[in-house]
Amino acid sequence: MVSHTDQPFIAATADVSEGAQVGERTKVWHLAQVREGAVLGADCIVGRGAYVGPGVEIGEGSKLQNYALVYEPARLARGVFIGPAAVLTNDEYPRAITPEGQLKSADDWDAVGVEIGEGASIGARAVCIAPVRVGAWALVAAGAVVTKDVPDFALVVGVPARRIGWVGRAGRPLAQEGEDWVCPATSERYRESAGTLHPLS
Repeated sequence: MVSHTDQPFIAATADVSEGAQVGERTKVWHLAQVREGAVLGADCIVGRGAYVGPGVEIGEGSKLQNYALVYEPARLARGVFIGPAAVLTNDEYPRAITPEGQLKSADDWDAVGVEIGEGASIGARAVCIAPVRVGAWALVAAGAVVTKDVPDFALVVGVPARRIGWVGRAGRPLAQEGEDWVCPATSERYRESAGTLHPLS
């Protein structure tokens, strides 16, 4: 049984389709739009003016900050952070019209999605160019443009985004100690192998 306090909150000015699924305790704020078929898990926050496209899946405990744009068919795991005005695209070859000059319709292109792993964060005004995957617990810096897959725990910056280090689950850059990478916030230890990072515990 869902108690009254478990009901989602939808602001009066938000536009949430009747065909969308909004999880328990999730909050959808002013002027946000959640399209048909979208699925939002429990305890999510969709900020002012954010957009969630048709069929997008967002895991529990995720946060979309103000004016974030998440286009279909994006898939976000649990605990994902999408910063203010960040964009997850869905068109590899964007055009408004066909080569013949006709307005393009849904049948004239194939939507491709961005996948975001558990606990990952996309910084303010960053852009993820689909199709691309951002790994679990990775951190994409503000203003970065992601054009290729990002490994788990990677810290990427720039245009196009490139890896400059590693981050732990707390989001803090890791410090190298011998063969290990150590989180200054949690003391968790990680080991790098063949361009990937793995927790030791």
